[in-house]
Amino acid sequence: MSSNAIDSTNLNALIATLSTSNLKKQLQAISDLSAMGDAGEQAMVDFVRTGLQGEPTAAHGSAYQYLYKATSRAAKAFVTEEASSGLVPLKSEQDIDYSDLQQSLIERNYQVADKLTMQKLCELAGERAVQRKWVYFTEVDSFPVSDLLTIDQLWRVYSEDRFGFSKQRELWLGLNKNWDRLWEKLSWKSDNIWTRYPGEFVWDLSAPVGHLPLSNQLRGVRMMEFLLSHRAWTP
Repeated sequence: MSSNAIDSTNLNALIATLSTSNLKKQLQAISDLSAMGDAGEQAMVDFVRTGLQGEPTAAHGSAYQYLYKATSRAAKAFVTEEASSGLVPLKSEQDIDYSDLQQSLIERNYQVADKLTMQKLCELAGERAVQRKWVYFTEVDSFPVSDLLTIDQLWRVYSEDRFGFSKQRELWLGLNKNWDRLWEKLSWKSDNIWTRYPGEFVWDLSAPVGHLPLSNQLRGVRMMEFLLSHRAWTP
């Protein structure tokens, strides 16, 4: 069998893998496609288009992040023309602009995205929260569902489904709402010592699941409790 035939077989197999529901296999296929040059990038373009037409997933987000840095004509055209603003629809009941948050997450600049997330939560809470730069737990219930879902979807789509409020909620519930165990699980605390900001936090995908976005627990757990109990996460 010729090398061209082998490449074609591999390409088709990887494209087929993208259509599965196994995120781990999809992510590996995306990595393999990124090493196949123009043909691989075109396959990813076609795949990401399906995310634009429906509900973008973490696999679509990962493929888009590869395309964002790619150099092929197809990738550049797709990123600058068809999907220039990213994959996630930025819904907000308070007309808050989440485009800078989406851009930071596309670029995997998670530290900047974390700061922007707190800024957006302060905007949702109101002018006083914006001025003080943090949120009271009593302000969380008023957050619109659509805004919290937008922030959460942005984090999940562009982090290989590792980060986001709903991921933190899953861990919290799985630990029977035990905060001390959650802090350890998130690597926000170790041996009863809080992780120091920013140097001791992990700002890439090697971080534990749920590690980001952060919440200032030095002010107590109530804000986090109200956030993870918000009606946005229940059917």
